[in-house]
Amino acid sequence: MSRVRTVLGDIGPEELGVCDAHDHLFLRSVQLPGRELDDVDAARAELAAFRAAGGAAVVQWTPYGMGRRAAELPGLARSTGVRLVCATGLHQAAHYGEELPARLRGAGLADLFVTELTEGIGTTGVRAGLIKVAGGFHGLDAHARRTMTAAAEAHHATGAVIAVHLELGTGALDVLDLLCGELGVPGERVVLGHLNRFPDPVVQRQAAESGCWLAFDGPSRAHHATDWHMPDALRALVEAGFGERLLLGGDTVAAGARSVDGGPGMPYLLRRVRPRLARAVGAELVDRILGEHPGQAFAVNWK
Repeated sequence: MSRVRTVLGDIGPEELGVCDAHDHLFLRSVQLPGRELDDVDAARAELAAFRAAGGAAVVQWTPYGMGRRAAELPGLARSTGVRLVCATGLHQAAHYGEELPARLRGAGLADLFVTELTEGIGTTGVRAGLIKVAGGFHGLDAHARRTMTAAAEAHHATGAVIAVHLELGTGALDVLDLLCGELGVPGERVVLGHLNRFPDPVVQRQAAESGCWLAFDGPSRAHHATDWHMPDALRALVEAGFGERLLLGGDTVAAGARSVDGGPGMPYLLRRVRPRLARAVGAELVDRILGEHPGQAFAVNWK
């Protein structure tokens, strides 16, 4: 039976509800000094605002070593009524500095992912519900190949979905060649993130042909230059027959981007993005993208 693994336990895919399929409550990176998402009260307020806008669930893509604060997530889920899914995995090496990637270059990386998916993150008892990895700009470096290989091993051991940060939206076909071609991960078990940041219709259609999930996860304050392409990109994919492979998220990565700190934040996905896309592809499809597709994408027959 397919189940979505939330921080409060496994649920049926139909129970997830209206979902922000890619976002962050907590995040810390050496690439974002002074902009950390590390405030529990602000996270609670952001979830409450998302709930008030009609949201029911958030998939947090923050991976290992980037300040997930997994121990806080069950309490936040209970107090706000928003279902939360947490990630294991590893981001680009640049987000960690010099020490952390060096400690995780051995054969134990896949074991770490499996442990966090099946037993829990540290001593928190919170189990991850997906594996987050990252590509590079128009390609894959050695770190990306190593982490994706470990993610594929963990997928084959558990069934978990692999969610991929595409750097500025690029490198989708390289990622699919590696994960689905060389490493044998089924396309439907891969989520490609940030496709809105590189709105190439040819690449997006080629990626969709693999059967993977296509995540359009903006706006992000640093990437507004491509936001206006999103309705046309979704319309083109729908017309090509890929409307049932789409996901939407907010991807709040810095404190100033939260709605409670003056940014668009999680509510913007429902308040502004939803009606805008409904004009392009119809309200019925957008309702499914938000309310049904995330449950299908992140539900797993857990091994």
